[in-house]
Amino acid sequence: MPPKRVVQPAGRGREADGIFNIAYKEVTNPENATIVRSVVIFGAAVAFFHSSLSEFLIPP
Repeated sequence: MPPKRVVQPAGRGREADGIFNIAYKEVTNPENATIVRSVVIFGAAVAFFHSSLSEFLIPP
């Protein structure tokens, strides 16, 4: 009878990636740069229009 082979799981050889590490890698990925930039600009625009600084855009 041949000896049993021990199969290592794929993630055992290196440190397991956490959700924050995976998210950071995806955000900093050059392929996603335009999407990340668009989301940041949209968030800044929403924050500006929600603040009191947006009242300067109203004509007197």
